[in-house]
Amino acid sequence: MPLPFLTADRAFDEAADDAALPFDDRDHWRRPYRPGPWRVGAAALLLLLASYILVAAVIIAFADSLAGAAICAGLAVVIIVSALRLLRMGTWVSAHGLRRVAFLTTQTVPWAQVVTVRTTQQPVRWLGLPRTVQGQALVLVRRDDQQAEGQRPLLTDRNADFMARHEAFNRAADSIEVWADEYRRTA
Repeated sequence: MPLPFLTADRAFDEAADDAALPFDDRDHWRRPYRPGPWRVGAAALLLLLASYILVAAVIIAFADSLAGAAICAGLAVVIIVSALRLLRMGTWVSAHGLRRVAFLTTQTVPWAQVVTVRTTQQPVRWLGLPRTVQGQALVLVRRDDQQAEGQRPLLTDRNADFMARHEAFNRAADSIEVWADEYRRTA
C-alpha cells in the first residue's frame, strides 16, 4: 500500500507536469534536490556521537566535576553544529542567484554574472576525498573568465548527495540548469 504523504518523492510526482519552476515563492533559497544517503548517514552518526557525549556530560556533572561537564557539553554542541552544517551543504537557488554552500564557506553568484550552467564529463572527487574518478559535474561559468577556470563543480555524480543515484543527479542538474536559463534572461 503506497503512502505518498510519507515519501519525499511526492514533490517530484506532483511536478511531473513539466513546470519549469515548481516553487511558489522564488525569493527563498531552495535546494532543488534532497540530501543523499551518505550525507544523511554521516550526519546521523555525528548526532549519535553527540548524544553519547551529552550523556557523558550529565554523568560527569553528577560526579561534581562541572568543568569537565562543560567541556563535554561544548564538544557536543560543536558536533551538533557540524552535523547541521553537513546537512546544509550543497547548491541552492533562488531568484537572487545561485549559492554554493560548503562546510566552512558560502559563495553566492547573482544571475547577472552567470554565463552558463552545464553538465560536463571530467575527473571528479569521490565523496569529497582526494581520490578522483571519471564522472559528471555541473559547472558554473561566470562572466569574469579568471574564476571560470578554477571554479569547483556545483554538483558531481560522485559526491555524498548523488553516489549511486545517477537519476537524482540528472534531475538535480536539469533543475538547476532550468533555474539558470530562466533567471539569466530576466537578469
